[in-house]
Amino acid sequence: MTEITHRFVRSDSGLRMHVAEAGEGPLVLLLHGFPECWYSWRHQLVALAEAGFHAVAPDQRGYARTGGPAEAREYSLLHLVGDAVGLLRPLGADRAVVAGHDWGAPVAWATAQMRPDKVRGVIGMSVPHRPRSSRPPVESMRRLFGDGYYMVRFQEPDAPEAELDRDRAATFRRMLYAMSGDGPAPALVSPEGGGFLDVLPDPEKLPAWLTADDIATYVEEYGDSGFTGPVNWYRNLDRNWELTTAWHRAPIGPPALFIAGDRDIVSVGAGQVIDSMTDFVPNLRETVWLEGCGHWLQQERPAEVNDAMIDFLRAL
Repeated sequence: MTEITHRFVRSDSGLRMHVAEAGEGPLVLLLHGFPECWYSWRHQLVALAEAGFHAVAPDQRGYARTGGPAEAREYSLLHLVGDAVGLLRPLGADRAVVAGHDWGAPVAWATAQMRPDKVRGVIGMSVPHRPRSSRPPVESMRRLFGDGYYMVRFQEPDAPEAELDRDRAATFRRMLYAMSGDGPAPALVSPEGGGFLDVLPDPEKLPAWLTADDIATYVEEYGDSGFTGPVNWYRNLDRNWELTTAWHRAPIGPPALFIAGDRDIVSVGAGQVIDSMTDFVPNLRETVWLEGCGHWLQQERPAEVNDAMIDFLRAL
């Protein structure tokens, strides 16, 4: 069995980042989402290594063993892209294929858009590339979904992370189950006077792809870092809009692959964006839909995700 090893690497952005890695060969950078860490790529690290690639999954800024700065403004998309690009040289590579899931997908798309000279290919999972909107996103989401929508609620100071940190095992259990293909695919709008987790049921039994040991690992990995750093990503939504003016509707040139689950409320809700994605990702090679799969693609359906990734990588 291929071993996953761990070390700390100082990105050229200046951030000391924990990475999990396996294999040798062309670099594939695996960027996790919320509320995850390197562990969400455990199946891909091994499979990609055995297919002849150097697979590296960092804990991104603010997450798990990497941790991060205290100021929310230091979690902008430019910081996140800088962290990713800044890992290449310390990892011994000039270029990489960048794969991202959930929040990691916008970082991967933006890395390919802003630094195509560093990106051999880009793989997005769950979240398609969305061209920059004509107005800041938070107020638009407030008008569409109300004050209880989780991305709007996450703009508040202190309260969101306090709720998520209160019982981390319950937070991971509820989130990973509810948004999976086995869960109820809830609307992510808190009831009046309630919290984000109130709309996420606690499962009586974990789905087959998720174990109690997996939940315990996530809890342990979050250690002292907690949820403040991850929530800070959301607190930069409007600032990201301001900072990315120079890339307004700019195309993404590198070869691309998109993978989604047909029971993922994020992907299904973005169906029109996915259908028109080649307008801004002209070299999109394929869109792969996984039947019956929810939001956590690479954990729910590792074999299918691995096959799609490896086929794409070998064709580059």
